[in-house]
Amino acid sequence: AAGMAIASSLIAEGALHHALPDTPWRTIIVSLGYPIGFLVVILGRMQLFTESTITAMLPLVTKPSGWALRRTLRLWSVVLGANLIGTALAGGMIAAGLLGGSELRTAMIEVSMAITELSPGATFVNAVPAGFMIAILAWSLPNAREQSFLVIVAITYVVAIAAFSHSIVGSVEAWLLVFSGKVGVAEALGGLMMPAILGNLLGGAGLFALLAHAQVRGEMDGQGEN
Repeated sequence: AAGMAIASSLIAEGALHHALPDTPWRTIIVSLGYPIGFLVVILGRMQLFTESTITAMLPLVTKPSGWALRRTLRLWSVVLGANLIGTALAGGMIAAGLLGGSELRTAMIEVSMAITELSPGATFVNAVPAGFMIAILAWSLPNAREQSFLVIVAITYVVAIAAFSHSIVGSVEAWLLVFSGKVGVAEALGGLMMPAILGNLLGGAGLFALLAHAQVRGEMDGQGEN
């Protein structure tokens, strides 16, 4: 469900892209559509791969074990697989004209073509800060409470306006380009999706989990002393 729901980010961006003139400031406004999918997914309590990286990683870095590693890898695989199936369905439906008219579909394709401008290496590097920021989002939400809406919008808007690579939103775009005949399946999987997935993992599970682990360990040590 989350994979299909996150497609609302691309739909919103496409609608804004279509409605606005081709000006230097259009990207600033179009990027306001990006948080929509995250709002739907997070407030709807669906599970997104990039959110699960930090929650799955903390038990592993706190108490490393083979069992914890297998459990983490299994969770990632299940969530990622489900997300990619959902994004493939969404991309196919958009390409088939089932989610909007031809003008909106053309606008969404134009928005999606931006991911083809980066090499696989650049996509990987670009995905690291995206993974880190979405991990910050997941880490912050339990304490955000009434401010959850603003926290989600603020962090994901920065990801959009900075043109960072998010593996799940990017996979909707990649599948749309595949089903529209703009790129091949091999290029979409190996050149667009996989570098973004690995970069998000490094930024979310690697960098942020280590920083969060240090905080959690400090709190646990403090409680132990008391």
